[in-house]
Amino acid sequence: MTEISKNNLYQRQTTLSEIGEIGQQKLQNAKISIIGCGGLGSIAAIYLAGSGVGNIHLIDFDTVGVSNLHRQIFYKTTDIGKPKVEVLASYIQSISPFVEVTFSNTLVSKNNVFYLISDVDIVLDCTDNLPIKYLLSDACVLKDKTLIYGSLYKFDGYVATFNHIDENGQRTANLRDAFPEIPIENIPNCAELGTLNTIVGMIGLLQANEVLKIVAKIGKPLVNELLIYNSLENTQFKMKMKPMNTKKNIEKIFKAENYKSILCDFSDGITISQENFKKILIENPKVKVISVLEDYVLKIPFKIDENVPLYEFENWLDELKKPTENYIVVCHQGIASVMAVHLFKAKYPKGNALSLDGGIANF
Repeated sequence: MTEISKNNLYQRQTTLSEIGEIGQQKLQNAKISIIGCGGLGSIAAIYLAGSGVGNIHLIDFDTVGVSNLHRQIFYKTTDIGKPKVEVLASYIQSISPFVEVTFSNTLVSKNNVFYLISDVDIVLDCTDNLPIKYLLSDACVLKDKTLIYGSLYKFDGYVATFNHIDENGQRTANLRDAFPEIPIENIPNCAELGTLNTIVGMIGLLQANEVLKIVAKIGKPLVNELLIYNSLENTQFKMKMKPMNTKKNIEKIFKAENYKSILCDFSDGITISQENFKKILIENPKVKVISVLEDYVLKIPFKIDENVPLYEFENWLDELKKPTENYIVVCHQGIASVMAVHLFKAKYPKGNALSLDGGIANF
């Protein structure tokens, strides 16, 4: 068996005069956190580990699903139902013995975000949840962390380096300098709109590339600008930004903001608490439990009567014709299920359907 050393593992990289042994050591000393281990996060994590970034912490609450595999290419069919962070950490350890990889199998929230990013230098936002993106940006401003932002919309990808220290010692623009407020309308994610797997890989790689440039101090990071890349036309545009929102402004916003989906503001009267749901499972087994997960996950801790992915829910409602049952709709976090119940109520105002508050993740 060939002996693996840092010299031969990273030889092609250290041969670059811009990297060399000094730059490689900087990568070895770097501490980064990748939040979201789906399409963007898994790609970024693997390439950063392969580049010799020495300390990587993975954060995600999700499990591997069938429809993940077309773009989250480091997961296998045998991984379906397993926590993404565990599978990804294991893969990284198998290819990069000099990387210390840890993980948190948890949801990011206002309550734990400071703890989750406390021990790292750079945070990668690889999530697909808009309020959480604002939470990460605001938290990085308040804790003086560099944030590498990545997002997707159908055939477009977006990348930026936020809140980085410039040559004058000042922090660069953050997400609120590009888009001051969380949009009040619901922004669909890739589960609802679909996405091309190649754009996912491109944006994940661009995020990893930003980390390498920043740590090794080479090239020019995407600061004070948002790169917008279209995969169909193979075009890119850089939207310029100015750092306007100070830490003091962000402090006020952070105190007032709950960082929940706008849908949650319209969920009064259509949700059921975790406690009452558990009682119903025991006392009224005739209630139909409908999952709107994109993939049916075998590790759901209670019986599911039917799985209807959210993008198929309206068709399912049409086939229902006249609801005669009582329904409780569930998803991971209680957001997609709220959307589904709104659709249900719009079509069948007199029908009985509730969304599980907090979703399966909090059961």
